[in-house]
Amino acid sequence: MSWFKRKLKNIQTPPTQKKDIPKGLWYKTPSGKIIEKDELIENLYVSPEDDYHLRIGSKEYFEILFDDEEFEELWPRMTSKDPLKFEDTKKYKDRIKEAQEKTGLKDAVRVAVGKSKGKELIIAAMDFTFIGGSMGSVVGEKISRAMRYAAEHKIPLVVIAKSGGARMQEAAISLMQLVKTSAAIAEMNKAGVPYISLLTDPTFGGATASFAMLGDINIAEPGALIGFAGPRVIKEATGKDLPEGFQRSEFILEHGFLDHIVHRKQLKDKLNLYLDLILNREVRK
Repeated sequence: MSWFKRKLKNIQTPPTQKKDIPKGLWYKTPSGKIIEKDELIENLYVSPEDDYHLRIGSKEYFEILFDDEEFEELWPRMTSKDPLKFEDTKKYKDRIKEAQEKTGLKDAVRVAVGKSKGKELIIAAMDFTFIGGSMGSVVGEKISRAMRYAAEHKIPLVVIAKSGGARMQEAAISLMQLVKTSAAIAEMNKAGVPYISLLTDPTFGGATASFAMLGDINIAEPGALIGFAGPRVIKEATGKDLPEGFQRSEFILEHGFLDHIVHRKQLKDKLNLYLDLILNREVRK
């Protein structure tokens, strides 16, 4: 029996006999194929069987896009407060604490500056694992700071959106972040600094209604779910069946709301190509 078949047999054994297999060693693709996690990592978390792009976070995007995985994180200790003393099924401050302990993150976005293909680049990457990537005061503040930092230092910015929308526990304060980030984009535009928005799965609500759709170039990963309200909500509101592939990045591109869809393996090359095109255009002006 081959090594692979022996491992596969172990997967199919009763749970009480699986204790020696480390959690996460295997991944089952949407098409049903089982592959090793190491192979998945080498393939940039894209399933080789069906090209399915798994959700990844800021750590993985920084590793993919920065040269030699070297970068400096900006404002790493910023955390959310609880100005409304909000409480639903649990206190908001407790929810924040639990999310921080579970994910190792301070909030739903991280900002870093480094080099990509030898050029300075700022990346603000959101993390869906932190309260669904919801946009609260910290997310808005860090993204706005990243934009102002980019404008001041003349460094291009890439924002990687991955969000379920506004953070309900911060109510109107969360909605204010739409205006704050949009105003910061205007500052970048005035300074002539390139801004590329990458929409990943999922990008919804306030993120879509502000910074995620306001890039000089708006791109997305294949198969990403993108919209304002979710498809279930829209179907219930309209009482109509939705078109096939509705709100997937391919559908959004076809209807003119995206400039391009970029495979994760090509992401670093494409981002740098777009930046070169924008910068050369600015020089020609």
